[in-house]
Amino acid sequence: QVQLVESGGGLVQAGGSLRLACAASGGTFSTYFMGWFRQSPGKARDFVAAIGWRAGSTYYSDSVKGRFTISRDKAKNSVYLQMNSLRPEDKAVYYCAADASTMTFGTRSNDYDYWGQGTQVTVSS
Repeated sequence: QVQLVESGGGLVQAGGSLRLACAASGGTFSTYFMGWFRQSPGKARDFVAAIGWRAGSTYYSDSVKGRFTISRDKAKNSVYLQMNSLRPEDKAVYYCAADASTMTFGTRSNDYDYWGQGTQVTVSS
């Protein structure tokens, strides 16, 4: 049973930084793609970034490109999202997700098979 547990959310001022972590267990992650999504109240869950577990190749949404960095640590079975230059509009619940089946970068929620519980990120202006 794949489990994803996020941590690292919190309150930060605009312009600040946060690093989210996602601890993964229970799966054969070498073939997975891992993603981060975010959701604000009343809005759809939006794609943020994705990484291929094996090669470490990455893909970002235009809204975070140049500010956020996704990475993974194979030894720790963990995925990270370094968020710099945070803006009030980045405020959301951030979710870690694992795609075990499509074998490519997925940007839709339906592309992902497993989800964490989410971690709140709040950016004050």
